[in-house]
Amino acid sequence: MANQLQYEKSPYLLQHAENPVDWRPWGTAALEEAKREDKPIFLSIGYSTCHWCHVMAHESFEAEEVAAVLNRAFIPIKVDREERPDVDAVYMAACIAMNGSGGWPLTVLLTPDQKPFWAGTYLPKPQLLSLLEQADRRWRENRGQLISVGDMLTEHLRQEEAVQPDAPSRALVQKGVSLFVQGFDRQWGGFGQAPKFPTAHNLLFLLRYARLTQDRQAQEMAELTLEHMYRGGLFDHVGGGFSRYSTDRQWLVPHFEKMLYDNALLALAYTEAWNQTHRDYCREVVCRTLAYVLTELTDPLGGFYCGQDADSDGVEGKYYVFSPEEIAAVVGEKQGQAFCRRFGIASAGNFEGKSIPNLISTPDWEQEPEEIKALRKQLYAYRKERTSLHRDDKVLTSWNGLMIAALARAGLILDEPRYLDAAERAVAFIRKNLKDSNGRLLARWRDGDAAHPGKLEDYAFYTWGLLELYEATFRVDYLEEACALAELLLKLFFDHEQGGFYPYAKDGEQLITRTKEAYDGAMPSGNSVAALVLSRLARLTGETRWIQASERQFSYLAGAIQGYPAGYSFALLALLEELWPTAELVCAAEKPPEGLTDFLREHSCGLTVLMKTPADETRLAALAPFTSEYPIPAAGVRYYLCRGKTCERPVETIAELEKLM
Repeated sequence: MANQLQYEKSPYLLQHAENPVDWRPWGTAALEEAKREDKPIFLSIGYSTCHWCHVMAHESFEAEEVAAVLNRAFIPIKVDREERPDVDAVYMAACIAMNGSGGWPLTVLLTPDQKPFWAGTYLPKPQLLSLLEQADRRWRENRGQLISVGDMLTEHLRQEEAVQPDAPSRALVQKGVSLFVQGFDRQWGGFGQAPKFPTAHNLLFLLRYARLTQDRQAQEMAELTLEHMYRGGLFDHVGGGFSRYSTDRQWLVPHFEKMLYDNALLALAYTEAWNQTHRDYCREVVCRTLAYVLTELTDPLGGFYCGQDADSDGVEGKYYVFSPEEIAAVVGEKQGQAFCRRFGIASAGNFEGKSIPNLISTPDWEQEPEEIKALRKQLYAYRKERTSLHRDDKVLTSWNGLMIAALARAGLILDEPRYLDAAERAVAFIRKNLKDSNGRLLARWRDGDAAHPGKLEDYAFYTWGLLELYEATFRVDYLEEACALAELLLKLFFDHEQGGFYPYAKDGEQLITRTKEAYDGAMPSGNSVAALVLSRLARLTGETRWIQASERQFSYLAGAIQGYPAGYSFALLALLEELWPTAELVCAAEKPPEGLTDFLREHSCGLTVLMKTPADETRLAALAPFTSEYPIPAAGVRYYLCRGKTCERPVETIAELEKLM
């Protein structure tokens, strides 16, 4: 018999709709029920492509004996962490405070007023049953102790919010680089030992820092990591795209789930690497990663889905591995041997008796023969006939913002109009499906239904995507929309006294804490991306409100990241644009001139660009009033370049502009 999750749209919640556990979705009804019945809350948080979430569901939540205890003594609530990152953030912070670490599935016991008194992650069924029985008994016999724990932990979480603003400095950025050096794996790239996470924003920061400072060590750390991530099994050499993380030091055996945000951020990192090094493999990685997203994670209406599962037929990785015999049966003996030699596929296998294709031991890994490309396509078609992977087909505004930024950047740097077209389709999708009548963002769309008020990440990530798309297309409506959303960011989320953005709006559902988060996880923090957005708007428009908000936000971040700046690499990335020399360019002409795009590819780091034409000069002046002082010539083009508070003489050719750079 289906429980209350049957009425939800989240793929994760629907995976549990037939459990014997009487799950409720997070919301007023369930929370009031807990108070009314005087029962603790059993809160379970995960996501649909999470392998260990599946394991715990099968072991425990499909078991009648577990359901019996949960249904009798608790109010069981399921949360999709991708739909409700605000709820997840609060209780993940509690888990980390209690245990020093966290993850998913996240398991939390709460008092009826939502205060946590126990938190952990995956639990085998015997341990879960023991926990539930103990908690039930203590709630009935000595609940005062549990309430006291909940009160103390909640107060601790609230106190964690306090940050003393500080002055941003280059020394802080350089401290972050030094910390990356200390943790760097000089043999295989990446930071730390196993498991290894790609954390693309670390690499993006190091690449841009190296470009600005000519720091060879930062460049080498980024390049070596990007190289080994691609050569290992983390990259899907048959179908393109990256898995979530590597379980080993050399990037060979991934945790096979693929997430939209990882692939968006990695596409950005490899785009940056190609722009700096022009190594062919970097371009190849970008193209194959984006091809994977556009082929397998794109809704017909233009939005991007969340990801694909690691499991097929209940086995992790089964979809992705091969034997030499399988390869030969598909492409023939001789060609099969060539493919196996190149990608390290052997009878002994490298993962549970079969092989993950990789280039770890391939000497000429950067030069792929044409015949190998053809074989990859054959094997991809063969693999598609296997049991299909579960796909989380909800569309999140935040993650779509990241992919829009990646597509816009790749479209500009690689000169690929199809990427810009895909980014523009995604923007059109969000405008139509993920905005309410007041222009405010909604967080999730699936199957024609949009829900949940937009959170900080939705506004920050999507606005970043719009700014990248404006600078790739010069469509003024993208800049207008970015400014409008940034206004909402400041109105709904910003702490105007101390700086920093809260995770959810001041007029939204209020959880037990409204703690600001600046630390980067698998994705950059909303606070760091918001800082980048404000900084760029300040330079693009020259408007006081963006300048002042940007200064306050960077002061907040400087205070927040002092202890361990390497954990805040996107904040460091934003600081690069704030603390190192930048330039602002206004191009005034009848239409965008030939050669401008090539110029921008070469000078994309630290340069913001406005395009002024007769068709949009009025709208542009409303956003950036200073542009009204820059006339459009009767014929040709005029370039107005400023650095800091100094403007160069106007010039009329790209060659003259190059001399000014």
